[in-house]
This record gives sequence, structure tokens and C-alpha cells, in this order.
Amino acid sequence: MKKTRNSFSGSMGFVLAAAGSAVGLGNIWRFPFLAARDGGGLFLLVYIILTVTFGFTLLITEVAIGRRAAQGPLTAYGYFHKKWKFLGMFSFIVPFIIYPYYCVIGGWVLNYLTTYATFNAQAPCADGYFGDFISSQWTPIIYMAVFAAACLYIVYNGVEKGIERYSRIIMPSLVVLVVGISLYSLTLSYTSESGVTRTGLQGAAVYLIPNFDGLTLRKFLMVVLDAMGQLFYSLSIAMGIMVAYGSYMKKDVNLGKAVDRIEICDTAIAILAGLMIIPAVYVFMGTEGMSAGPGLMFVALPKVFESMGFAGEILGLVFFVMVLFAAVTSAVSILEATTVSVMDRFKWSRKKSVLAMAGSGFVLSLVVCLGYNEWYFELKLPNGAVAQILDIFDYVSNNILMPIVSICTCILFGWIVKPRLLIGEMRLNGYAFRRKTLYIIMLRYIAPFLLAILLLGAFGLY
Repeated sequence: MKKTRNSFSGSMGFVLAAAGSAVGLGNIWRFPFLAARDGGGLFLLVYIILTVTFGFTLLITEVAIGRRAAQGPLTAYGYFHKKWKFLGMFSFIVPFIIYPYYCVIGGWVLNYLTTYATFNAQAPCADGYFGDFISSQWTPIIYMAVFAAACLYIVYNGVEKGIERYSRIIMPSLVVLVVGISLYSLTLSYTSESGVTRTGLQGAAVYLIPNFDGLTLRKFLMVVLDAMGQLFYSLSIAMGIMVAYGSYMKKDVNLGKAVDRIEICDTAIAILAGLMIIPAVYVFMGTEGMSAGPGLMFVALPKVFESMGFAGEILGLVFFVMVLFAAVTSAVSILEATTVSVMDRFKWSRKKSVLAMAGSGFVLSLVVCLGYNEWYFELKLPNGAVAQILDIFDYVSNNILMPIVSICTCILFGWIVKPRLLIGEMRLNGYAFRRKTLYIIMLRYIAPFLLAILLLGAFGLY
């Protein structure tokens, strides 16, 4: 397998593909509303600190696992210790669960893009539009199918000719769009009916300057846990993705430097996403609009675009093009994680593997879509949230399985296999591993402790 295994063409190919995976809906949708809810600059400060410690530890560990084993997540853990094969199964189940509902959300994004592209920008601004759309029977399925077909096509074409080729096109375009919209957002100004004028720069200050008003120890701990949970979304940790992409990394690529670049790119895009969205929402909707939560992208932002007039219609189109780019790169990486897993485990061809995984994912995506109409129900989760089928998939994968995978990874490589094995992999090609001591402390002690607290929260124990 090692001799015939596909690979990225070099360091840049790996970085663009991995960054494309990391820069997804988690950055553009989830990061801004968490930042707005958790004190703006305070959340940013905590997030950046956790990125270079907690996030770096888990990210570089998974990439090193993949390159050392040259296998996908399903079989990679068993390569290091036969009794820990179960961890590979968990790493396979996570992307298998995430991919179906990610395709559904990707379909939602595609629908919004279509409305702006067909000069129907008023439609998403109507009250109830989003709820009516996702609860309709056939329209969400059609958009989901188109989105899933695009992901299938890219993964079907392989690593270098599929994933890397499209990442080299999409990622630079994504960066240009994010930077452009962020700068435009700062120039906005609006005077309300009461005569109050709000500007984009004021909104940026709300976002970037830490707000300690009413901060208690409990609230601070919740900010830390929110930031830590966001890192799973942002860095594609515990999804099997980075193990899969690491397995395609050539031995002559400097692993440490490549991971450093992913960190920088992902964090920069996440911060810019907040700078792109929060000032605009603040200008036209005030601090109340910033509390829109998960509905920020699909409910609040279209109304912001409407307030801008014709410029808003153009900006809305550009924005949803950018979101679609981010959604595709992430969904492709999730599908690839399951595809390479069955390729390595069953020695199937890429064609057979991707068709099997995409096909099963499509069936589950149908289930998720029907969960908003024919099979609608409400279930109260242990963490207090009221959930439909999509929310249950998200809860099981992100709140339960991902922390468990990361805790077990820390135990396996921190105490059983020992850190020096992966550190040796990280140091290939002369990488000066300056964070070695921090890495070992995080891997053995701090990361498992933080992950355990995160897991307890998922069960509603605090």
C-alpha cells in the first residue's frame, strides 16, 4: 500500500487541502456568533491561546499518526497498537455521521446562493423563509443532491487530481473574498430611525476589544469551553480528516511547518469571518442582531444585505459564493476520510470506495432532510437542547464521539505508545520542534483534562 498510495504533490498541496478542510462552515458560521455571544475580544484571546496549545497538540498528533502509518483513520490506530483498533472505528464513525448533515447544510447554502444569483434577494429576507425552505419536502433534497454530487466528483478524481487541484483554485479565491468583504464591512455606516449612527469600525471594536462586563468565573469557563469546542470545528480535529490527509503527506515534507501554516491560515480566516459578519450585523441591527446565534448566517445576514440596497444584493451573492467554497472543501475532506478508510481496510478501489461512502451518505442525508417534515419530532438532549434528526447527528458526533476520540488519542500516544514516536516523525527534515515540552504536557495532562470537562458538559453535568 505504501508504494502505490496517492499523495499530495508537496507541502503547499497538503497545506491548501488541509486548510480547505479546516476553513469551513465552522469558521464562517459558528465562529462569529460564538465570538459575539462570548465577549468579542475575550473569546478571540482565549481562542488564540488554545489554538497554539490545545489545538496544535491534537492537530499535529493526528497528522503525524497518518503520515507514520500511511493509512486512513479506520486502520491507522491499530498500526500503533492492536488493542486500540476500536479507536480507528470511532474515528471512522465521526466523519460517517457528519458528512450526511454537512451535505444538507451545504444544500441550504446553495439555495441561498441561487436566490441571489437569480436576482431574488428579497426572498430570504421574508420572515419564516428559512423555516419554510428546510421544512419543504423536495427542494432541500434537490439542493443537497447537487452539493453532494460536486463533492463526489472531486473525491472520485483522487488526491492530486481531485482534492489538491480544486483546493489550489478554491482556497486562494476564498481568501480574496473573505478579505474583500471584511474590508467592505468596516466602511459601513447606518443611522437608525431614532437618529443613532453606527459604523463598521464601531462594530469591529465590539468584536475585537475584550468585554469583561459581568464576567464571572463560571462565564469565563464557558468561554473557554466554547472556544475549545470551536477548535474541533475549525481545525477538523477528531474527524479522521487530518489522519487521512497526513497519510498522503510525503516524507520529505516538513510536517511541523506545514501544520504551523494550517494553524495560521485557519485562525486568520476565522478572525476575518468575524470581522466580515459582526460589524455588518452591528451596523444595521445593533447588539441585538448579534445575538441571533446559529441563525446569524441564514436569517440575520440576508436582512443586513437587504438594508444595503443594491450593494447588499451583490455582497450577498459574493458572500454565499464564499460560504459555498468553504462548505465544499470541508465536505470533500470529510468524504475523503471515510473513503480512504474503506480503501485501506478492505483494499477496495477508490471508485468503489467513494461510491459506497457517498451512496450511504446520500441515504442518511435524505433522512436528515425528512427530519424537518415527514419525520419531524423534537427530542430533548442531555445538554438541554431540543433536537431534530440533524441536531442528534451533530450532538453524537461533535459533543460525544469527538471528545472521546481525542481523549483516547491522548492516552494512547501520551502514555502507552509514548510521545517520542510521533515526535520523531515531526522532527523529520530538520524541523526544530520548539514546542516539544509544551506538546508533551498538553498531550499527557492538560488536553485530556479539558476534553473530559467538555465531555461532561455534553451530558449536562454542569
